[in-house]
Amino acid sequence: MTWTAGFRTAVINPHDQLQLSEPRGFADQTVRQVLHLAGGGEAFRVRLTNRYGRAPLTIAAATYSVGRRQGALTFDGIGQCVIPAGEEIVSDPVELPVAAGTDLVVDLYLPERTGLATYSHRPAEVARVVDGNHVGSPTFARAAQVEARFYLSGVDVLAAPGTSIAVAFGDSWFEGVGTTTSANRRSVDYLNRRLDRGWVVNQGIAGNRLLRDGVGEDALTRFDRDVLPVPGVTHVLLHFGINDLVLPTMLGEPLPTAAALVEGFTNLADRAHAAGLKVIGGTIGAFGGAPISTPEGLAVRRQVNEWIRTTDAFDGGVFDVARAVANPQAPDHIHPALDSGDGMHLNDRGAKAMADAVDLADLTLQL
Repeated sequence: MTWTAGFRTAVINPHDQLQLSEPRGFADQTVRQVLHLAGGGEAFRVRLTNRYGRAPLTIAAATYSVGRRQGALTFDGIGQCVIPAGEEIVSDPVELPVAAGTDLVVDLYLPERTGLATYSHRPAEVARVVDGNHVGSPTFARAAQVEARFYLSGVDVLAAPGTSIAVAFGDSWFEGVGTTTSANRRSVDYLNRRLDRGWVVNQGIAGNRLLRDGVGEDALTRFDRDVLPVPGVTHVLLHFGINDLVLPTMLGEPLPTAAALVEGFTNLADRAHAAGLKVIGGTIGAFGGAPISTPEGLAVRRQVNEWIRTTDAFDGGVFDVARAVANPQAPDHIHPALDSGDGMHLNDRGAKAMADAVDLADLTLQL
């Protein structure tokens, strides 16, 4: 058996200047979080992160629950830990089988002032927060609900040797913005339901860009952290470009050229191939209905998508999400039936259409 990524969630810096949700910290509070596992195994371990913390993070107690099974998470045999600023920690293995699609619930008791928390900011899932130490409590009375994940970066599962997985590396169209909260209807969830071997873990960040920092580090920077070290990875799916073409309007920045975006995608493909990974490139989704779209940005999108459809930089066929969700009468716009309502994000039906655009012949995962 071998440790393989069964769940991932990409985190951002709460101190970044550009924020699409409100960062927060904790003091003498318990945070309960639900992690929907993409894959399962004979045991699991939880990854905690203080990557962007400015001080050590004390976790005084931590528990897990899977269905009716519940227990303490330990770290080197101890039920508490201190994570230095900028570091991550992995719990001791929990000898409990878990299956793909399982909801793993993790409680963390944070006794001291944490400062702003390292977090995933738009995961289409809520964290529940209560005052005091209530790890493992059957109910969270009067809990505050926040759409975010805090101090979590992933779960590893003990799976059969040779199990291979894909990383969905991209923006909000992977992370799940626009889909029903707490319903597991992100595009990556729908894609996993199509697979009969292996699975896909989600490293999408809403607002993330290919070429420039802003909401999270740019894709070219975070590739080495969020893709290459993921245990079991053999494939990577890419969906970037929307934020490169809309955020400049908000930020007063110059619009990137089609050539610059092509160079960025090629760079990712080359680095993935050098690491022995297969790359499935996705066309840039439609955003013409968004108030911050511009004719110039849409023109660059069309140029880059034509390159993605014809290049040999990627493996296999095209993950043509742009055509899968487009309004036939206005191809730069999301089809009204698939639009979350803001002209730039997919609803549940749109997320399914995005997942269905992946040719499973290109996603040859092993189990």
